Amino acid sequence: MSGKIKLNAASGGGSVSIQAPSSESNNRTLTLPSDADGTIVSKDTTNNLANIASINSGSIGTNNLVINGAFTVAQRSSDPVNDDSYRTVDRFQLLYGGTDNHPTQAQHALTSSDTGPYEKGFRFSYHITNGDQTSGAGTNDNLYIQTKLESQDLANSGWNYTSASSFITLSFWVKSSVAQNFYGYLRTMDGTGQRYAFETGSLSADTWTKVTKTISGNSNLQFDNDANEGLQIIIAPFFGTAFTDSGVSLNAWGAYSSSARMPDNTSTWYTTNDATFEITGVQLEVGSTASAFAMETYGDTLRKCQRYLYILDMGSASNNHFLLLARFSHNNGVGYGDVQFPTTMRNNPSFSYLGTAITQSGYAGDPGLYASTPTMATLYGGTSTVANGITYLRRGSDSNAFLKLVFSAEL
Repeated sequence: MSGKIKLNAASGGGSVSIQAPSSESNNRTLTLPSDADGTIVSKDTTNNLANIASINSGSIGTNNLVINGAFTVAQRSSDPVNDDSYRTVDRFQLLYGGTDNHPTQAQHALTSSDTGPYEKGFRFSYHITNGDQTSGAGTNDNLYIQTKLESQDLANSGWNYTSASSFITLSFWVKSSVAQNFYGYLRTMDGTGQRYAFETGSLSADTWTKVTKTISGNSNLQFDNDANEGLQIIIAPFFGTAFTDSGVSLNAWGAYSSSARMPDNTSTWYTTNDATFEITGVQLEVGSTASAFAMETYGDTLRKCQRYLYILDMGSASNNHFLLLARFSHNNGVGYGDVQFPTTMRNNPSFSYLGTAITQSGYAGDPGLYASTPTMATLYGGTSTVANGITYLRRGSDSNAFLKLVFSAEL
């Protein structure tokens, strides 16, 4: 038996049909809102479709401007690292200063005990451990999480960012081992830089909380249509008073100042040894409502991350990979080889390497960058008595040796 529901326009100018499946094995569930007027689909104030809760009991994705907000990709390391900058999960970095001990950052595996995000399908978080801050909270101390977005992604997002009646919505899950309120802010990088400060609200210790912030446009905002840094999203466990000001208003745009990033905060978390702080499900979308998180396959997220970072793993103790290098006598035997990137990078990437590199004749490679474009790089490596011909670059011969070629176009 089959059937259908047909919705006709009042003027007769069009219709929408919902066709029932031909068998029970193909049944699907459409969850509708409980609006008194029976509304199934409507538009919010920014002309976005709203009011559809779920299809097939799953979430309806959206266009998330944040890359790797579920923290599934960690090209540099999935292990804890007690250092700042980009060290673990892609597109997010931990920055700090004035700390007595180096805080630790890590890609952290969630379990069924992580009530809230785990049920929503999240399997990783970005996890920060404070360390021992024995001297207390200093004026110039700071510790914060940051991700950066390209200007062109904001400029072409559909957000009418100079209008106060047009909105974006930031949402994320957060958990702290210490109960307190935390702050964060958005910072624009084009034109006259602006800042939008927000708070998480009071968090209960060791309890995941979903934070949602709807942010209006402002006539002072500017996003250039280029591949440079356009927006920073900062979530800050602590900023000392050198960076804060009691006059900063929450939930409002204002001129950015490095000494007035957010309101003054008293952080019990920062002065608690080995306190932990973690986030997941970070999403920034156009519209005034937080949609279900836009889940992606690992491959899709990795491809987006590789616009900013590509790591070519040349092997470890269990295997070897080789990069062929052509030698030319007029270059003193130095070999040159090309690396093709799997996706177009944001700009001409820089180059570094991790581990130990050698060339064919056993010489320490010290590979370097000869030239790069967003699609490929030419490396050189080693010296040899061999004037012409082909050699290769590989990891060192020690049983514990490894080699990773790192190409970075980070913002």
